[in-house]
Amino acid sequence: MGMLLKIIVDELTVLFIATLPLVELKGAIPVGVSMGMNPAHATILGILGSLIPVPFLLLFLEPIFMYLKSTELFKGLADRIVKNTMKKGKNVEKYRVVGLIIFVAIPLPGTGVWSGSLAATLFNIRPKHAFPAIALGNSIAGIIIFILSYIVVNI
Repeated sequence: MGMLLKIIVDELTVLFIATLPLVELKGAIPVGVSMGMNPAHATILGILGSLIPVPFLLLFLEPIFMYLKSTELFKGLADRIVKNTMKKGKNVEKYRVVGLIIFVAIPLPGTGVWSGSLAATLFNIRPKHAFPAIALGNSIAGIIIFILSYIVVNI
């Protein structure tokens, strides 16, 4: 029973880490591997976990940012996040769905499902088109991190 509980806690930990902004699957997969998980298992959990917030982000980011921009306390932060996403998301603006896939697929800081969801919102990509693009890009990023994690584990 203790072993089963550890497995469940480890899986939930990876899923939770993957939902976090900035960290996403780029951090969740290496954490899972460092906890002794098979890299493929950690990758699947990282991909699934990082997709959990996407529908909510696509639906609620615009009103949240509108509210933040209307407050003195968060106006500067919201403007800076939007400006950075607009700058990094030039290919999303130009190539729309294909650009969104590529934007999310590159596993670098400032790209991923959170930034991709914001870019989709800023460039008016409908959620029914944005979600599959983000999911595909996220899966590509997960495979890249899987390969890197697999190499590190087997060196």
